[in-house]
Formats: sequence, structure tokens, C-alpha cells
Amino acid sequence: MASVVIIGPAHPLRGGLASFDERLAREFQAQNFDTTIYTFSLQYPSFLFPGTSQYSTEPAPKNLNIKVCINSINPLNWIQVGRELKKLKPDIIVVRYWLPFMGPCLGTILRIAKKNHHTKIVCIADNVLPHEKRIGDKQFTFYFLKPVDAFITMSEKVLDDLRLFTNKPAQKIVHPLYDNFGEQISKAEARKYLALNVNDKIILFFGFIRKYKGLDILLEAMALLKKQIPYSKFQIPKLLIAGEFYEDRKIYDDFIEKYELQPYIILRTNFINDSEVKYYLSAADFVIQPYRNATQSGVTPLAYHFEKPMLVTNVGGLPSLVPGGKVGLIAEPNAESIAEKILDLYNIGEEHFLPHLREEKKKYSWSILVDTINNLKVKIQNSKNS
Repeated sequence: MASVVIIGPAHPLRGGLASFDERLAREFQAQNFDTTIYTFSLQYPSFLFPGTSQYSTEPAPKNLNIKVCINSINPLNWIQVGRELKKLKPDIIVVRYWLPFMGPCLGTILRIAKKNHHTKIVCIADNVLPHEKRIGDKQFTFYFLKPVDAFITMSEKVLDDLRLFTNKPAQKIVHPLYDNFGEQISKAEARKYLALNVNDKIILFFGFIRKYKGLDILLEAMALLKKQIPYSKFQIPKLLIAGEFYEDRKIYDDFIEKYELQPYIILRTNFINDSEVKYYLSAADFVIQPYRNATQSGVTPLAYHFEKPMLVTNVGGLPSLVPGGKVGLIAEPNAESIAEKILDLYNIGEEHFLPHLREEKKKYSWSILVDTINNLKVKIQNSKNS
């Protein structure tokens, strides 16, 4: 039986990366791989983590082999884990890379593991150049990339960034569906669970709140809608903000107060547990992604899974994932354009988008990701033998 080790966040850590890695592990298992996830005993020092907790309150996923063992700031640990993987000799190591801070830790582990002259290393690169730049980013990234044999990206932007560093084999695929949060439920049932008015128009901003995601721009768009249509027959939609603040929330609270948006804003700014994700997505009419800049977004495949039309901004890899007029609309990253497109979504109506969403989501398969990893492994092997 072929073996694979996934290096990246997983339970007891929480968040989108952990959910992704656990779902990927299940797909490898379904394809008869002996599968283990190596995750972090310490992912970030607490002073570097912007949220309230790095850890999940959900029960551990069943039937997954998760080894909690990597300390991101302890070089002695990196050597120990690297030696363990060298001895284990998995056929493939799949390693996540999303932040240069992880470069020294992961780069060291991979260098040591690779000395067994058997294991092939494939990186899933979520970001190569980070959203918020820091001193040392490029050096840490160069260090991480050197032992990797091949790469997978989930947007053209990340692939282009990768080419600034290396010409090793790389393949772009679409981000698979987050289909591990349960199935869509009725809008009425979801709103009842969340104590929301069943008759309101509701748009959803979902996920961690960070500057590059543009929530402030969306709030400006809400202020424009409040100003433009208070006396028309059109009901101003309410904005459901579901996700934890990863920066100072005061600027958002001040803006809401200044423009008297309180009647139109629903704040659920705690961390959203996996078991509750389906309620938030099912309750919404549309999902809004007002990003200032982006590579790809985990919210997009989430919206596909729950068949929710989207509004995304014309930045990074987002427009290529949302065919305009079919599964959603594309706005420019400014308040005027976003406000206009929100009105357009409601004028077009949800029903228009549903057939296209159901057809487009067929591309977002986990088996495609595992097949791509396998194909890259064969390509690496053939190049070494030639």
C-alpha cells in the first residue's frame, strides 16, 4: 500500500487549513493510501496569533491518523521530526505552505526527510508571497522551496508568484469543494437556528476578518445602499458578518456607529465552529467577497458546495473562479461598484444562478487533487530516472 504524510494544520487546531487537510486525508484514504497527518503541537506563539484561540472545541475527527508533533519555533524539534520522517519513508509528503514564518521549520524537516532518497515532496502552495509583507519573507520562502520536488497552486496568481522563485514542476487546479460541513438546509430552518428573520434579505461575509478581505469596503457599500434606497420599494439587505476579528475591530464598530448601520448589520464575530458552518451559508441569499487583494479563497468553494451565488471583486484569482453572470457577479474593489452589484444580484434573483452553480461545482473534486499529486510524483520519479 502506498503511503502519504500530510504536513499542515489539523485537529486540535481549527480553521480552513485544518478542515482542508483533514478532507484531503480522507480522499487519500478512499484511494487506499496509508495516510497520516503531521500537525503542530505549537503552530504560532500566542503573541503572533491574532485570534482568540488556535484550538478547536469540536471533537477529533473519526478514523483519521493525526500526529500532533511539530513545534514551529523549536529547531531541535524540526530535526527530530525530520529524522522520524526520513526513517518512516512515506512515498509522498504533501506539505502546506501559506506563510513565510513556517519556512524555516518546514524547510528543515523536509531537507532531513528527503535524505532517505525515496520520499517525493509535493507542496500545496496557498500563498507564496503573503498578504501582509514582513522582513525575511523572501529568504524564508527560498529556504522552504529548495527541498520541494513539485507544487500545486489553486490560482494563477500563486502560480505566477511561484515562478519568481522556482521553475520546478507545478500544476494549477481549482480549490476543491468544502463538502465536509454537511449538506445545505432550508433557508427557513437555518435562519430559525440563527435567530434571524425569515423574511429579511441577507447577504453574508464569512471568514476571518483581516484588512485585505475588504470588510470595511463592504460596510461603505452598505452605507451607500442605506443612503440611496431608503424610500424605494427595495428592502435594504442586512449584512451578516460571520467570523472572528483578526485585527482591531474598533474601526469597523466606529464606522457602523457613524453611519447608523446598526439595523442592517448582524454581527456574529466569534469563531464559527465546523458544525455551524452550514447554518450561516444556508441562511444567506448571497455570499459577498469584497477583497482588496487575493490569491484564491476558501469561501468560494464553500459557496459552491452550498449553492450560494457570489459577489467577488476583480482581484487576484477570484474572477476566474466565478464566471460572471452565471454563478455570481464581479465588482471592482470599491464601495460604489459593490453596492451596485449587490442590487444587481437581487434584481437577477437567486434562481437564475442555481443551474450554473450546480454545473460548475462538478469541477471542484477532491479526487482531482489526489490524482494531480500522484501524477506529479510520477513526473518527479521519471525525471530522476531519465
